[in-house]
Amino acid sequence: MNNATDLAPWWGTLTLINAGLAQSKGRSGWNWWLLSLLLGPIATFLIVVWNPIVKPADTDRNSG
Repeated sequence: MNNATDLAPWWGTLTLINAGLAQSKGRSGWNWWLLSLLLGPIATFLIVVWNPIVKPADTDRNSG
């Protein structure tokens, strides 16, 4: 890999993987896709290390 154009397909693939991974953890795929364009592997690390977002259960639907 001699220049930046050789890295472009790999970087683009990583952004898509990060978006999917972020969505699976309850985060915005679109925001993480954009962040991944800038941070790349660092964004991947952050997604993997941070805990998933847990949304509170809707108690109104379950009652009565």
